[in-house]
Amino acid sequence: MNSTPEQEEAKYGGMDRRTFLKTLAAAGVTASAGAAYMLPGTNLMIMPNSKGYLVVDMAKCMGCVSCMMTCSMVHHGEASLSLSRIQIQQDSFQSFPNDIHMAVCHQCEDAPCVKACPVEADHVDILFGNVRIIDPDRCIGCTQCIDACPWLPKRLQFNPETKKVQKCDLCANTPYLDEKGGPGGTQSCVKVCPTGAIAFVDKMPKQNDPTAYNVNLRDDGWKALGMTTQDYKLEG
Repeated sequence: MNSTPEQEEAKYGGMDRRTFLKTLAAAGVTASAGAAYMLPGTNLMIMPNSKGYLVVDMAKCMGCVSCMMTCSMVHHGEASLSLSRIQIQQDSFQSFPNDIHMAVCHQCEDAPCVKACPVEADHVDILFGNVRIIDPDRCIGCTQCIDACPWLPKRLQFNPETKKVQKCDLCANTPYLDEKGGPGGTQSCVKVCPTGAIAFVDKMPKQNDPTAYNVNLRDDGWKALGMTTQDYKLEG
């Protein structure tokens, strides 16, 4: 669906797209720049899209929390549900498959958490495929990024041990992972999931849609059991 002129102006800070691109050029910024930029003279921040995203299939998830344990292991060197950057919620009052919800960072197109950080600790990292990453050395633990996250549960967590905020970095910065992480590398949660309920993709899911990151990862074996997206309507 094409945007209306009013929607385009809202997207580009009150300017039409042509004026917006001219302003970027005058500021020496290109659309392919590998970091987030505040457009001079405006409150508009632009940032390149992440080169990777996690998607999940709730009909395949068993709620075993293997992904949570390995996330904590590769980042912190210990198995702790509290230190995991991927979260699984279980609701005993719901029926399958909506009794389990896996919350993954959306690596948002126009990341509110990056915009909210007052010290640029939460940033777009060109070295790791434009993933939205928090630099713990710069983080002051103000939690403004957590407040800015539009999703529930929040996709960023306050680490009570370090007094810093952390978030999923697609395993780009994992001191206890003996493999390359980030886009083009290994994502530990994807690797360890026993049912293949988590996948890495390089195409951005539809933004502002909480169900867009819930996809069908079932092969013919699962379909033979009748487990198709038509049979199981996943909620956000």
